[in-house]
Amino acid sequence: MPELPEVETVRRGLDRFAVGRRVERVEVGRERTVRRTSRRAVIDGLTDTTITAAHRRGKYLLLPLDSGDELMIHLRMSGQVLVAPAGTDRPPHTHVVAHLDDGNELWFVDPRTFGEVVVFDPTNVEVELPELARLGPDPISDGLSLRELRSLLRTRKRLLKPLLLDQHAIAGIGNIYADEILHAARLRPDRLSDELPTAAERRLHGAIHEILTRAIEAGGSTLGDAQYVDLLGEGGSYQDDHAVYGRAGERCQTCGVGWIRRTVSAQRSTHFCPRCQR
Repeated sequence: MPELPEVETVRRGLDRFAVGRRVERVEVGRERTVRRTSRRAVIDGLTDTTITAAHRRGKYLLLPLDSGDELMIHLRMSGQVLVAPAGTDRPPHTHVVAHLDDGNELWFVDPRTFGEVVVFDPTNVEVELPELARLGPDPISDGLSLRELRSLLRTRKRLLKPLLLDQHAIAGIGNIYADEILHAARLRPDRLSDELPTAAERRLHGAIHEILTRAIEAGGSTLGDAQYVDLLGEGGSYQDDHAVYGRAGERCQTCGVGWIRRTVSAQRSTHFCPRCQR
């Protein structure tokens, strides 16, 4: 958490508030946030550059700069990207501040410091950010055809839930949306990928795009910890539409008969309805 819909919401905020802006000055506090390179590398790489676009692949935010480099931001567990007028009181754990030429500041806030901020050369991504180079297709930014998904399922003998969580297979899906997608597709999380009938493959393909699109439209999911917010500090609302995630012990709202069950799959909590999902 955050997952694809939350990161896409942040990307859209960056497209609105950061693209076209020149970075006049950079402050870096906690060294751990820029551990991939160094405090000096991030300051020098961003200062006096203009942000030319805002992209996303999976859970990675990618901001091309007019210098030819790119800024990568990964929120991981608790990272936030916020924008505010210069002089606004900053929240605790604000580790990177970019002073923009319109009088706003762009903050990277991360209480648990698992997130990262990196300036890198996109022509050397395999060396500088190898995990980014190895990402699978992103269903929203790249597209994921039924044919591609079918090949992915049939060439691997894996349980569905861990397969959906594998960023090398499909980029961007995490624990929340894997559960919601499998429920919408009426598939148990422990079904084997290479044993699905063609109708189930079609349901899964449709559910991936439907759930992710609906979640993006709702601004993502903000859970009880309220750690995920958009650039203006507003939470999403898709948590109100969760069919199974976080609803263990409740009656299934889809079938009205089954009870949502919680198990553990791939060392992650997994929620499903045994009545709906076969």
